[in-house]
Amino acid sequence: MPKAIRVHEYGGPEVMRYEDVTVPEPGPGQIHVRQSAIGVNFIDIYFRSGAYKVPQLPFTPGNEGAGTVVSVGEGVTDFRPGERVAYGSAAGTYAEEVVIQASAAVHLADGVEDATAAAMMLKGLTAEYLLHRTYRVKAGDTILFHAAAGGVGLIACQWAKHLGATVIGTVGSEEKAELARANGCDHVILYRDEDFAARVKEITNGKGVPVVYDGVGRDTFPASLDCISPLGLFVSFGSASGPVDDFSLALLGQKGSLYATRPSLFAHAGKRETLDDMARNLFGVVASGAVTIPVHAQARLADAPQVHTDLASRKTTGATVMIP
Repeated sequence: MPKAIRVHEYGGPEVMRYEDVTVPEPGPGQIHVRQSAIGVNFIDIYFRSGAYKVPQLPFTPGNEGAGTVVSVGEGVTDFRPGERVAYGSAAGTYAEEVVIQASAAVHLADGVEDATAAAMMLKGLTAEYLLHRTYRVKAGDTILFHAAAGGVGLIACQWAKHLGATVIGTVGSEEKAELARANGCDHVILYRDEDFAARVKEITNGKGVPVVYDGVGRDTFPASLDCISPLGLFVSFGSASGPVDDFSLALLGQKGSLYATRPSLFAHAGKRETLDDMARNLFGVVASGAVTIPVHAQARLADAPQVHTDLASRKTTGATVMIP
């Protein structure tokens, strides 16, 4: 019988159990995939802990992976058995085999390995919409990206540099600072040791930046707003240190008529044509060598509790991939 990680109650990493599961036949609009690599993301922790709720318990975590189509359900014409696919907004991917909505999958380009795809779908597609859709980064822009050595950060900073931007990144340690510099950051700020808002103002000669990308949350707010030039954009796309506390909209006015948004991959990937466009853009920039996907750790699916422990400690850099 195929194995999967099951969560029967919300809690710490120890609530994840490695169990036998029955894989159903794919229903209308679904595909059955035998996975070769599984992506790991901070959002998985939110679901496991109960910070984000699932419709019912028990459940299998995970949104990201890559593998080979085994069979397809009624009405599926885009995919056939034997084809390689990848996905960043599926459900229940901490498993050897998974049945997912065909609408979440894309065909995997020949030049991209399964482990690379599993490591980059959610993070890479997130970087794609942040840089191309939430705010369109262009040559000459100076941007601030928090957690520049994280999974999304390393991809986004390389990509922003490729687009011609000057990239300021924040990190939590000197080791991560070196990694950020090697992956597109022109300026690196150790946000635990320095007043990052003051440093951003110094770097930009008092002007600030048109956009701040923040996947950290509580630890970097509201100081992030002090980095933004008038009419600029605060992009909150994650909360690794905890959620941003509720704040008054008047604060955005006081800080320079700022805009704020909380975008998600699920909203962007809801349209087939948009998802395909995003995937083409991502695969293209990776295939060209302009962006390399840093897979810094591989683990067994059975070791998911330790993987979550390492991720939550924020000691990891780049991407972690689990192999079934």
